Amino acid sequence: EVQLMESGGGLVQAGGSLRLSCTASEDPLRVYAIGWFRQAPGKEREAVSCISANDGSNNGSAYYADSVKGRFTASRDNAKNTVYLQIDNLRPEDTAVYYCAAPGIGGSCLLWTRRGAYNYWGQGTQVTVSS
Repeated sequence: EVQLMESGGGLVQAGGSLRLSCTASEDPLRVYAIGWFRQAPGKEREAVSCISANDGSNNGSAYYADSVKGRFTASRDNAKNTVYLQIDNLRPEDTAVYYCAAPGIGGSCLLWTRRGAYNYWGQGTQVTVSS
């Protein structure tokens, strides 16, 4: 069982930035693809990014939803066992609970937009953007 933990959310003015973190205390995240999802009140959970597993560097190949491309950047720091989601130029419509998620070992970002592709989910971190 992989226990994921998100952090870094908060209340930010439009145009500001946040860096969200996804960590696991007992599992090496380098061997997992990590997806990022968000869910706003009254809306379905939507995929925003996926970063592939990478054992050789601090960063892996990443994929982004069209709505966030150019503003969101996923990266890895294997020494810290952390996956980051850098969010720049925040907009009010970015307000949501943000979740990180992992498939089983050997999983990939092939089906990264499908919630059913992921076995493990964190509890989420709230991002609120004021206009």
